Amino acid sequence: MFDTTERLPSPTGANLAYHHEPARTAAIGILIICHGLAEHSRRYRPFAEAMAAAGFHVYAHDHRGHGETTADDAPIGRFGLRSGGITATRDVQAMRNMATTAHPDLPVILFGHSMGGLIALNTAEAFPASFNALAIWNSNFNPGIAGRAAQLVLKTERALKGSDVPSTLLPKLTFGAWNKSIGEGRTDFDWLSRDHAAVDAYVADPLCGFDASVSLWLDIFDLTFRGTQNDNLLKLPQSLPVHLVGGGCDPATDNGQAVKWLSRQMQSLGMTRVTCNIDRDMRHETLNEIGAATAIADFSEWATRVLPEPSAVPGPDWE
Repeated sequence: MFDTTERLPSPTGANLAYHHEPARTAAIGILIICHGLAEHSRRYRPFAEAMAAAGFHVYAHDHRGHGETTADDAPIGRFGLRSGGITATRDVQAMRNMATTAHPDLPVILFGHSMGGLIALNTAEAFPASFNALAIWNSNFNPGIAGRAAQLVLKTERALKGSDVPSTLLPKLTFGAWNKSIGEGRTDFDWLSRDHAAVDAYVADPLCGFDASVSLWLDIFDLTFRGTQNDNLLKLPQSLPVHLVGGGCDPATDNGQAVKWLSRQMQSLGMTRVTCNIDRDMRHETLNEIGAATAIADFSEWATRVLPEPSAVPGPDWE
């Protein structure tokens, strides 16, 4: 089922391409997956199959400007004409509403990797009654002064050459710098994983590794800083189960320190069910790393354990 591309017209105007893996046992929940930057949802098939075996209906869509999703204002490498990150969160909510209509009374867990984690947190804050648990893996919500400097660089690029062209500097400051820090030098994407086969598959995939536009980078930083503003984090229920995962050798998250920072931020605001796990040897893509099966098994156990009773599950929210 996951290999089949299905379509959902989003209220945002996007024609969302998505993949669905139905629960293989008596269904206990719904899992919505948000993928990362310069990749696509089909890469999450092994994860979807594992979670379907645990009783979850799994849905993963291509974000605007990624994969097979189409939108008039979102060619490859761009979320949208304006406020693209916020628009991307509304697409996630559209997926959620479709899934809960198809499978009423089942709890919903929202999962996001890297950029997908930025989208997932912002979606949960915008629609706090829509999700029963939240998982954010390998996301950096604490870029600090370097992040603010990057925003200035991007705004300068936008003024000089427009927002719909690839950024010249950001790939060097992010992907390029991260790969140099690994020191492996085998490919331009060794920072993703120690698993050479997984990295080679990413490099060979025509839907991966593209250059993000200036506007997409700006939207990513907007989601980054917006997501951890106290007034937004306080929109989340304090009892919301949150599952944070990072890699101790992931340069994109300061070797997991940014993930720990998010955990501390949430707990300081009174969130009582935040778990954080940093695998000291993993790089950026936990789901495509050596040891991924263990990480998935741990997530499956957590997801099953934190599910609420069916009576506590909200229905579709079309706001």
